[in-house]
Amino acid sequence: MRIISGKARGTRLNTLEGLDTRPTLDRIKESLFNIVQNQIYNSRVLDLFAGSGALGLETLSRGASKATLCDNSNKAIKIIKENIIKTHFENETQIINEDYKKALKILKNEKFDIIFLDPPYETQFDIQALEIIIENEMLSNEGIIILETDKEKEKKEMLDKLDINVYDLRSYGRVSLFFLNRKEK
Repeated sequence: MRIISGKARGTRLNTLEGLDTRPTLDRIKESLFNIVQNQIYNSRVLDLFAGSGALGLETLSRGASKATLCDNSNKAIKIIKENIIKTHFENETQIINEDYKKALKILKNEKFDIIFLDPPYETQFDIQALEIIIENEMLSNEGIIILETDKEKEKKEMLDKLDINVYDLRSYGRVSLFFLNRKEK
């Protein structure tokens, strides 16, 4: 896995061994960043289930001003710290080693322009996290949330019940990316 574009382009990132995490494939990551590239510059980014930190670090490489990388796993945090050093983004990152609910509680008064939600597929952590994000109004007015899942139909039904707008949906084999923004009031 590597940084695709920007200041840290080509930097090889460390990844977690085993089946506990599932890095976003480079071809999906490239597509994702082509879609959101115009919203990255000077943005505040939250990667709630960061794993190796690749998505947040990619945004920094492309000009985001700050990335908050959260993960519950001590092993993931160790890898994230190594990757931050490799990419030289020590001053632009915040690391939170907590589960997503505690992390969102810590961050509840902050606003983010881009939020990545890529939890373990078999959980409902993404929907539960979205409920907290919406309730605390953590998404900036023009902000976007990217949710990665392998259960497109099931997630679509759940998202329809939330106060959030699905403005785009892309499928890459069994993986789907939902692009969400605030509903107009």
